[in-house]
Amino acid sequence: MAQKIRIRLVRSTIGALPKHRATIRSLGLRKIGSEREQEASPAILGMVKRVSHLVSVEEIN
Repeated sequence: MAQKIRIRLVRSTIGALPKHRATIRSLGLRKIGSEREQEASPAILGMVKRVSHLVSVEEIN
């Protein structure tokens, strides 16, 4: 079974770069406090790394 991570938006995207806003939207996050569970694939982990200053991440067992 693939490992999963929980991603939560903790900061606003108002002052963020347009690329970062698009990354947040593609992760499935909309409002502050919204969460999504995603597979820990290299693509998702790269997206999370790009917007690490806006999100918090935790592993799910």
